Amino acid sequence: MSEAEKVALDETLEGYKGKINPINRATLTWDKDLLFLGRTPRGFELDFDAEAQWGCIPTESLLLSVAGCLAIDVVSFVTKMKAKITKFKIDIAGERNPTPPQYYTRIDMTLHIAGEDITPKKLDRAISLSQEKYCSVYHSLREDLKVNITYHIE
Repeated sequence: MSEAEKVALDETLEGYKGKINPINRATLTWDKDLLFLGRTPRGFELDFDAEAQWGCIPTESLLLSVAGCLAIDVVSFVTKMKAKITKFKIDIAGERNPTPPQYYTRIDMTLHIAGEDITPKKLDRAISLSQEKYCSVYHSLREDLKVNITYHIE
């Protein structure tokens, strides 16, 4: 990507996520046993279950949150780079510390993307922008967490 293209992209990203409310709120309500219902003020719900029978375990939702944040950034940035995306999926694997606290020590993500005018250069730039500046979930995690991202352009 040329320097002029980088400057043009930076200009189109100016104000990106600028309208985000600095305070997020939600509720988490105990249902029974180790089952809880999370609800956002807009009414979206997510079931948390320590035994993964009726909902996801919290660490799974964390993996999805990291991938979701990256996905939103990448799709937005690549689209602004004049590429057309027809298919997008991320495979995610997280490795956890074996003893408490069992935090993630590593997250591997593989992006599968198809469309027109999608190049490694554009994807590398989009991923870099997300990791270095825009993905608030990624920046909310431990500093020693290693996040590896690969991709396949179809």
